[in-house]
Amino acid sequence: MNIAKVLDAKGLACPMPIVKTKKAINELQSGDVLEIHTTDKGAKNDLPAWAKSGGHELVKYDEENDILKFWIKKG
Repeated sequence: MNIAKVLDAKGLACPMPIVKTKKAINELQSGDVLEIHTTDKGAKNDLPAWAKSGGHELVKYDEENDILKFWIKKG
């Protein structure tokens, strides 16, 4: 997987991880992958739903040491 950008949204509360993700993905080309790191538990539901509604693809999700990691491919 070719990561175009990594977004550090750790420590931010909802809705900031989504706001930052939207801004970051707008800077990418279609097909690029954005890796997001967050500690907001709400992102577990919010980010996949946001990706789907925006026509993007949640490629992978992982959780390690209370850090949620998402990989979203821009649609």
